[in-house]
Amino acid sequence: MAAAPVWSVDPRTGKQREQVAVEATAQEVDATVRAAHQARGALADRTVRSALLRSAADELEAAKGTLIEVADAETALGPVRLTGELARTCYQLRAFADIVDEGAFLDVVIDHPDDTATPPVPDLRRHKVPLGVVAVYSASNFPFAFSVPGGDTASALAAGCPVVVKAHPDHPGLSELVAKVLRRAAARHGVPEGVLGLVHGFEAGVELVRHPLVAAAGFTGSVRGGRALFDAAAARPVPIPFHGELGSLNPVLVTEAAAAERAEAIGAGLAGSMTLGVGQFCVKPGLVLAPASAAGDRLVKSLTDAVSDTDAGVLLDHRMRDHFVAGVAERTRLPDVESPVTPGAGGEHTVSAGFLTVPASRLAAEGEHDLLLEECFGPVTVVVRYEDDAEVRAVLSRLPGNLTATVHLSEEEGAGQGRGAEILGELTPLAGRVLVNAWPTGVAVAPAQHHGGPYPATTSTSTSVGGTAIERWLRPVAYQNSPQALLPQELRDDNPLGLPRRFNGRLER
Repeated sequence: MAAAPVWSVDPRTGKQREQVAVEATAQEVDATVRAAHQARGALADRTVRSALLRSAADELEAAKGTLIEVADAETALGPVRLTGELARTCYQLRAFADIVDEGAFLDVVIDHPDDTATPPVPDLRRHKVPLGVVAVYSASNFPFAFSVPGGDTASALAAGCPVVVKAHPDHPGLSELVAKVLRRAAARHGVPEGVLGLVHGFEAGVELVRHPLVAAAGFTGSVRGGRALFDAAAARPVPIPFHGELGSLNPVLVTEAAAAERAEAIGAGLAGSMTLGVGQFCVKPGLVLAPASAAGDRLVKSLTDAVSDTDAGVLLDHRMRDHFVAGVAERTRLPDVESPVTPGAGGEHTVSAGFLTVPASRLAAEGEHDLLLEECFGPVTVVVRYEDDAEVRAVLSRLPGNLTATVHLSEEEGAGQGRGAEILGELTPLAGRVLVNAWPTGVAVAPAQHHGGPYPATTSTSTSVGGTAIERWLRPVAYQNSPQALLPQELRDDNPLGLPRRFNGRLER
């Protein structure tokens, strides 16, 4: 049986552009994983890893013109957005290079023997080592930042783990080009090209997570797809960590005082956030609690005006477009659901932005309106009109886990008067990032960043953005009573690598 072709498709027309590859067979997945496994020794030297990451950023920037052109042809995200995303990706690669050079991520801890302790402490030395080959499942909506050269790949390489990427079918041509760029960067430092493998096809993705030499996986995508792979990872004879980002509503609560103070600004800001990237951000605000008052009415009017001025846009593929149109229609048919600006099909290949409103009482208890508590990917949000704090608490208590949760407070509430602190306490269990008087779209690459949250936002407590994302691909190992000459350099008393470490209970540099 001939291997299925992999086509690059123009989402603006739905037409095939060119065949860029074929779907990988089980044998080809096996060969790719084995090549990655054999390359892991080339990443043992931290100086090689950091140099590779910096060279990867340099090579991506050198190929920017071609990469942006192909990315736009396959995603319709536009050159401006894609140029910014590529710059973010290069910054992230260099940031991980800095982390590798610093070495704190190794978490070196050395305790000399102490016979006076209860119980006595032997000579113990602990650090973290790479897990092995990491399977990375690319996202559709960020063809650079969450795809072949994205955070999962960058953090895994930084940890010393080779990577095999399952390319996303929405940008296969770009995936092939970027893989070649990264392999070119690896070659500059004597690292085998197998350190970055690439496979195409649904079945290849399933084979990848089941492969015995794959030690961990990172995923960004749908709840359905991510849960299937998560279950497969857990069902292996030797289960592996599966760090998946699956879906998020990203709730927003607007207090009555905040709406009274600046309803128009909040409505306009919400419109900009929910339509950014044609609503295809994983942190799009998908459910907004707004007061059922005159101030809340002003907010809804401002949102109506701003969304009405938004042009129709192209989603990443026609399958997503069909799901969006069908999902919006199903939600609109629910009792007491209104659509001040009706979202849906904007044309043969486009969608129009809009939003729905519903009384909070409809969501306070289980029922047919539970559909509104599920993510709808695209330019739509649900405005839930509440009468009092009791309704707010009732709705919040029914929300699933999220990447973000946001509250808009008045100036007085932000200064500690009213329920501000109490609301933060109510939102904290719901999400991995809690925002005040801001919008969740946009995830800064920074040491303190956390991009994750309770299930189904993610399947683990880790982050996929920021410096601590590297921790997903490491495991701690302690050596007891080992002679100095046998120890890894990282764990020797004289600290030949100059690593940050905790030595006999004290943090040293």
